[in-house]
Amino acid sequence: MIQKYFQTKNRRNFSIAMIWINGGSSMDIENKKGINQILCSLLTRGCKGFESLAFSDYLDSHGAELNLETLEDGMLISLKSLDEYFHKLFPLLDLIINKPSLQYPQFQNVKKLTINTLKKDKENPFNITFEKWRKIVYLKHSYAYSAFGCVEDISKITHYDVLSEYEDFKNRNKYLITNNSIIKSKSFEFFNKNICKNNSIPNKVKRENNFQDCDNLNRYVSTYQKSNQIILMLGNQTCPTSSHEYLHLKILESHLSYGMSSILFKLFREKNGLTYEVGVYNPFRKQNSPFLIYLSVSNKNALLAFEILSELWRKLLTSLIVDKDIFLAKIKLKSSTLISNQTLDEILRRKIQLIGYELEEDFDFLTGIKDTNSEDILKVTNKYLSKPFLSIYGDKKICDEVKKLWITDF
Repeated sequence: MIQKYFQTKNRRNFSIAMIWINGGSSMDIENKKGINQILCSLLTRGCKGFESLAFSDYLDSHGAELNLETLEDGMLISLKSLDEYFHKLFPLLDLIINKPSLQYPQFQNVKKLTINTLKKDKENPFNITFEKWRKIVYLKHSYAYSAFGCVEDISKITHYDVLSEYEDFKNRNKYLITNNSIIKSKSFEFFNKNICKNNSIPNKVKRENNFQDCDNLNRYVSTYQKSNQIILMLGNQTCPTSSHEYLHLKILESHLSYGMSSILFKLFREKNGLTYEVGVYNPFRKQNSPFLIYLSVSNKNALLAFEILSELWRKLLTSLIVDKDIFLAKIKLKSSTLISNQTLDEILRRKIQLIGYELEEDFDFLTGIKDTNSEDILKVTNKYLSKPFLSIYGDKKICDEVKKLWITDF
């Protein structure tokens, strides 16, 4: 069921194998958001020949690590051990994918754990602000909610639902990458049964990209809470990682938020001493990636901070970034990319994720960075960020004052 197999030349005294399964939370059934997170967690809680404790004990006895993660665009399974034990452990990947136990008691445990995790996340004001932001930005899209789902939906998910989802899971495209040179084609054969030729999923809700053209009140959401801080998140959905425009947005992100020379640091911390935390969020996504500026300020500085943010946003939409700042942003972006690929885990994770996005494993979004100029960035900024969405968290009185400025400025 592995669609493609890749082997990298990165050698160490340990081995890693990673499997990417297309369709993470994006494949969640309508009204059952979080079902793939539950399924993914269940895969390591027992399989043929290993009950839950026996499975974990076997891994621990060899000092191995097995991690599973549900993302918006897929699931990621990672196995890591010393070379001398890897040949014993590698077959476990076949067992957890093709012959998991998926027992009812473990389902109950995972379901409870997932609900508790979501409730805990709601204690973090940044999480609350972001969740509300993406719900209005990605309306009717799978990116509108956490890969963990939502408590209301998870409460209704049954064991039968998960077993049914697993039948769907078996037919999804899967990709394997490893740095272990011993894992040859014969060791790989047990994955290659009934390769899925068509990754279309029946009975699923098809969610399209949704660029909303709405007035500023529909692009605003608030969370009232008695607090000494105000949190602001301003931005919109943009383009997929595969788009050539993604590079332009990453250069803009670098210009705004990388290091103490960044615009956000200079404006909000160095010049005005306003923020507790400030930055840009622009992750890899198979579909339209989010791009937002987030910041946290004290109540007394909230209005001033929003005015500065509004002025900065207008400037990004109307003015070219000077050449020396573009040059510096490119250098910082290149450095950041190299730093983020220092470990083998990071290298393989990036490669397999790109493969899952239907890109080449050597895909480099930095291609063309020398030729990118201020005009390119201004054009992309106007294309995606001219009608941003705002999510605000904090004291009601201050939030309402910011809302008045929002109506005027945006």
